[in-house]
Amino acid sequence: MWDSVGLSGGATVGRGRAMTNSASVRRGGRRAARDDGKVRVPGREEPSDVDRLIHEPMRLGIMSALVVNDSLSFSDLKGILSATDGNLSVHARRLEEAGYVACSKGFEGRMPRTEYKLTPAGRKALDRYLDHMEALIKATRTA
Repeated sequence: MWDSVGLSGGATVGRGRAMTNSASVRRGGRRAARDDGKVRVPGREEPSDVDRLIHEPMRLGIMSALVVNDSLSFSDLKGILSATDGNLSVHARRLEEAGYVACSKGFEGRMPRTEYKLTPAGRKALDRYLDHMEALIKATRTA
């Protein structure tokens, strides 16, 4: 559950000041214990554990809204997330390109309507992301 990050030369720079290799180093308000000059980072097994695509707040909001709804229109998502048209469309497109969200476009009367659904791959990716976040929280609270 702990990943080790090596420190070179006996000192590192953090928050604008030099720090020496002591028993522990401040990391985000908590102390990260060291083993043989390495810093343990809670909740990190591999750098690829956190899905950076989902981790971005707007995309996490889109995924969260879609996991509890069968489908949502662009207007519904825009209202739920208090997003602008441009911001929502850019983030939704990134999720669509990754295969996490399916988008269908059509018309409701004469008005265009865009619907979004979470794909099975998106559901699996969100489950992995949430499992990782739960492990990170547990590791941090027990540290």
